[in-house]
Amino acid sequence: MKRPKTSRAWWLDRHVHDPYVKLAQKEGYRSRAAYKLLGLAERDRLFKPGMTVVDLGSAPGGWCQVAAKRVGENGRVIGIDLLPVLPIPGVQLFQADFMDEKGLALVESALGGSKADLVLSDMAPNISGVRDADQAKHYLLAELALDFATRWLKPDGVFVVKVFQGSGFEEYLKQVRAAFDKVAIRKPEASRDESRENFLVARGLKLG
Repeated sequence: MKRPKTSRAWWLDRHVHDPYVKLAQKEGYRSRAAYKLLGLAERDRLFKPGMTVVDLGSAPGGWCQVAAKRVGENGRVIGIDLLPVLPIPGVQLFQADFMDEKGLALVESALGGSKADLVLSDMAPNISGVRDADQAKHYLLAELALDFATRWLKPDGVFVVKVFQGSGFEEYLKQVRAAFDKVAIRKPEASRDESRENFLVARGLKLG
């Protein structure tokens, strides 16, 4: 009788054979997540040369790599994460807690009073295994990202945030729709079929 794989062995097997993992290794991206952003960028035309981009939850750096390539030498990319991120050309990185006032102040200081064209949030909490608790922690991070976006985006800027279907989703979607004129729900091709993750792409910041 064939022995069932442990969860770790199953994860490693899936990781090794994942086409996006292989593509990331081939093309020099730090994670397969880069292709989620590339898919969103293609569909929703997120990037233009010279843009200012803020990446919340930037480790290991795949989204920053994509952003830096797309905005070019005249653009700016600012990233923050609790975890260290190896240097990326053209990216200003902070290892700090975005939930803390000091972490937020670092990003705001880096903007230097200017506003961003694009705010990205791929933030996720450390997983405890308790779904409801993890979901609540995730949406706390998402709400902080939304608050930042409403204060630091240009009127024609774009907010992209990772969300998970389940408890808290509908309420958060209402919050984003209250803050932006247009909100699209996307599931990039690079997102695994079994994953509950989606991304909201919000445009048309409502002022006042």
